[in-house]
Amino acid sequence: MNKREISEIKKQFKKDNNAITRICGCYVDAEKQIKTKLKEAFFALSEEEIFKYYEIFKKTLSGTLGKNLHNLEYSIHDEGPDSAHAFLMKLREEKLTDDETVDAFYEKVIESYDYGENYYIILIHSAYDIPGKALDGEEMFDASDEVYHHILCCICPVKLSEPGLSYNEMTNAIEERPRDWWVQPPMTGFLFPAFNDRSTDIHGLLYFSKNPEELHTEFIEACLGAPSPISFKAQKEAFHEILTDTLGEECEYEIVRQIHETLAELEEEHKEDMEPVTLGKSQVRELLEKSGVQPEQLEHFDKAYEEAAGEDTAILLPAITGAGKFAVKTPDVDIKVNPDRLDLVETKFIDGRRFLVIAVEDNVEVNGMPVKMWSAENRPS
Repeated sequence: MNKREISEIKKQFKKDNNAITRICGCYVDAEKQIKTKLKEAFFALSEEEIFKYYEIFKKTLSGTLGKNLHNLEYSIHDEGPDSAHAFLMKLREEKLTDDETVDAFYEKVIESYDYGENYYIILIHSAYDIPGKALDGEEMFDASDEVYHHILCCICPVKLSEPGLSYNEMTNAIEERPRDWWVQPPMTGFLFPAFNDRSTDIHGLLYFSKNPEELHTEFIEACLGAPSPISFKAQKEAFHEILTDTLGEECEYEIVRQIHETLAELEEEHKEDMEPVTLGKSQVRELLEKSGVQPEQLEHFDKAYEEAAGEDTAILLPAITGAGKFAVKTPDVDIKVNPDRLDLVETKFIDGRRFLVIAVEDNVEVNGMPVKMWSAENRPS
């Protein structure tokens, strides 16, 4: 799913939209014991509850593709009759009306989800009547020829509110505020099946993780049965390992700077794309060649790539560009540079010592205070 398709599904979570048919919920404590369950026709809830649930659903489809949101694809080997995929298909086809199937899903989550505190599992079934689109992109609601039946799962932490004082209107006094268990924004979730090319794709799903470094792979394997995604951090580490092993002792500042300049240019070219750019082995090799890495250094590239990332693994561009930062660190100095102005920093040998030289204008601050880089007598002409 790309950004436009995700946005189209998020737009269904609003007042006066009747796509959601049913909601189920299960509150689990820190000892993995079920405390209470919910099963309702969604619009039997109060308007205030519906609004709060809508916010949770939207957040489960929010974040950066490849970082918080991951497109997971099933292979033919993942879709057997006794697979997790088959179980999700059953949940969807039953529209969450079979209590036994829903309860079995809760048990699978409780057994595989590693979280030592209270949490709330939410499941909804929704039926989106996909409108057709005219050549100009306008939606034609009377030209639908498919209904996208899907389930959305959200796993939300439930935390005890902070102690404090509050005003009690009944007693007209300031008193100790009662502590309650509050449902927090979701930390994990998924949409099944995927909504690719504005159509149902039962061979994929969209997975959400609020913390990009806590992907809950055991939960993915047990409940979703799809290959687990690779975290941003792991992709960045793999890229650094590829550079280190390929360049060896020739991993010089100027080459690394040029690599990041090339990456920044690539990111700028694709900033309006609906899907994040990925770099496979051939694209990374081309990147290094373009950045001035010599042919003899690239002799070790294939082996370095396969050992660090895997033969067929692609690396997401946003994972290695550092969120628009270029940082240079020594044990005593930390410099951050706008990737568009890497030309301001260069290396020089002065009196036998290596220096990083930074070109500056008059706009210089030290700890937030504007300063002059030279006195009036020493100002260069």
